[in-house]
Amino acid sequence: MSQVTFLGNPVEVAGVMPAVGSPAPAFTLTDGELHEKTLADFSGKKKILNIFPSLDTPTCAQSVRSFNEQAGGRPDTVVLCISADLPFAQGRFCGAEGLDNVITLSTFRHPEFLRDYGVLLADGALAHLAARAVIVLDEHDQVRYVQLVPEIADEPDYAAALAALG
Repeated sequence: MSQVTFLGNPVEVAGVMPAVGSPAPAFTLTDGELHEKTLADFSGKKKILNIFPSLDTPTCAQSVRSFNEQAGGRPDTVVLCISADLPFAQGRFCGAEGLDNVITLSTFRHPEFLRDYGVLLADGALAHLAARAVIVLDEHDQVRYVQLVPEIADEPDYAAALAALG
C-alpha cells in the first residue's frame, strides 16, 4: 500500500500503480452515454489518465480544466478524466464549463479500476474513491509517466505529464 494525505491526514492507498515502461493494465469504464469504454477503444493515441476523487471538489475540477486547455487540442492525444462521479454529473460539469477536449469516464460500474491502477483510497473521509493521480501512456499503451499526488487537495504536475507525451 501507498500513502497520501487528505488535508494533512494520512490515507492508505490500495493497489500498485503501473510502473514506467510497463504495459498499462486493461480497463473498462463507463462513458457519458452509459457505454462501456476500454483501454483498447483509445488504441493508437497517447493517453493522459487524469484520475481524481470527484468533480465536486475545486482541485479536481481545476485539473479537468487545465488538461482540457493544455493537452486536449493535441490530435495524437486523448485526455481521460476518471472519477467515481456518475456520467450524468460528469457531463453536466463539462457542458457547463464548455470543456470538449476531454473524455470523462466513471468507475461507478467498474471499481476494480481503482485497485488495478493503485489509486483506491482504502480509508479516510474519501474511502473507496480514487486518489489523485496522473498516468501517461504512449500510443502502444506503455506507461511513460506516473504521479500519485502526495496531498489529494493539491494539483498534479501538469508540466511533467505533458513533457511525458513527447
